[in-house]
Amino acid sequence: MYLGIDLGTSGVKVCLMRPDGTVSETATAPLATSHPFDGASEQDCLSWWDACCTAVQSLPSALRHEVRAIGLSGQMHGAVLLDGQGQPVRPVMLWNDARATKESADMIAAEPETGEIAGIAPMAGFTAPKLLWLARHEPQAHARIAHILLPKDYLGLRLHGRYVTDPTDAAGTSWLDQRTRQWSEKICAVSATDPAWLPEIAYGTEVAGELRTDAALALGLPAGIPVAVGGGDIAAGAVGIGAIGAGDGFISLGTSGQLFVTTPDYRPNTDSLIHAYAHTVPGLWFQMAAMLNGARPMAWLANLLGRPIADLLAEAEVAEAGPIFLPYLTGERTPHGDSTIRAGFSGLGETTTPGGLMRAVVEAIAFTLADASDALRRGGTEPGTLLAIGGGTKSDFLMQTIATVMDCRIGRSGAAGVGPALGAARLACVAQSGRAMRDVMTKPEVARWFEPQSADRDRLQARLAGFRALYPALRGVQAAGRST
Repeated sequence: MYLGIDLGTSGVKVCLMRPDGTVSETATAPLATSHPFDGASEQDCLSWWDACCTAVQSLPSALRHEVRAIGLSGQMHGAVLLDGQGQPVRPVMLWNDARATKESADMIAAEPETGEIAGIAPMAGFTAPKLLWLARHEPQAHARIAHILLPKDYLGLRLHGRYVTDPTDAAGTSWLDQRTRQWSEKICAVSATDPAWLPEIAYGTEVAGELRTDAALALGLPAGIPVAVGGGDIAAGAVGIGAIGAGDGFISLGTSGQLFVTTPDYRPNTDSLIHAYAHTVPGLWFQMAAMLNGARPMAWLANLLGRPIADLLAEAEVAEAGPIFLPYLTGERTPHGDSTIRAGFSGLGETTTPGGLMRAVVEAIAFTLADASDALRRGGTEPGTLLAIGGGTKSDFLMQTIATVMDCRIGRSGAAGVGPALGAARLACVAQSGRAMRDVMTKPEVARWFEPQSADRDRLQARLAGFRALYPALRGVQAAGRST
């Protein structure tokens, strides 16, 4: 067995993979996020370890003792700040934390080539601007830093005891020089970061270390088994779906959303607000449009209304088209690079129903992917047939809407919901067995294809135009409200 551990935003998901590549068991333990002020998003990294232990221990004991190696995946961009003893200095500022907006602009002003070096200009959610914010606003905490890790790498530290990350998580910090895959001293200098704080960089298929005895006891696993470096969640998701060849693409719909295409070389295009990052495996890069909100607005609306998501989706499928929804609950990256914009409905009326609201949310998720596709085209990449991963892909209605809006054939595999956890297990398999990547990181069998529906295309394109007009209008209204 190979164990994949994926540290997400809403929970830790684990996956046991058999040597033949099939999934044996999965389990999840939830995580909580705090928002100490508007725009702030934080988690306690100690709770990550507790959730990891809970998830792994819920797997059958007999299978846990068959685990040959562990691989890691995790949410990107989080600033895990540790002191000299490896203890957290403060809560982790997450990928959707927006407090460092000014610091991002200041970094660009201080080093105009930052975007070209790092693959995209700094944004508030990235790690480097958070360090500059910390130096300005929490100097005592900043003074205590001895090590900086990315979220999955903190779990790695607890497992094997080393400070190490992979190229994709390194890319997501804004500190990585994408061409050399080394830390950039220029970007460190403009972000109040000592390069000595940063971890070693190794490919996701490399062994980071052996499972420590104390961690093995906590997890119920054999001590001494290899722990692979693993990958940032989007790259691990790519590995899990076999996107390790030039032109391979997929969409990911979790808490956040991504449109990802593998490239054989480094292709920065900062004007299009796409990410040009190093892949977790050797010799590859990728271009990615990143949406902060993904499928999250569906869960947000269901929680707000106190209704199950499945019930609301069933009502949405038969509801009349009504309001238009802007889904930017925590700002947006591609295509706007706007950490201050917030969500809103336009066109509410007396006859608006809960199903009508959910229909607007589903359409909005599809519209953000249409924007993402356009951004990739401006960056020189034409998305073709795509596979899909993530919890949001479980909805046939959402998948069909996306296929029609994007005018693109989209395939969903039977293991679409496993995503990065399966990729982490595959990375562990390659690290332990030495098997060729192409033999382990195969494409899944597609359980269902979603084809564009010509009957709905014109109606959805008209609503897409309304969606795109809503952003500048709502941005102006919100800016006016903040000024008063």
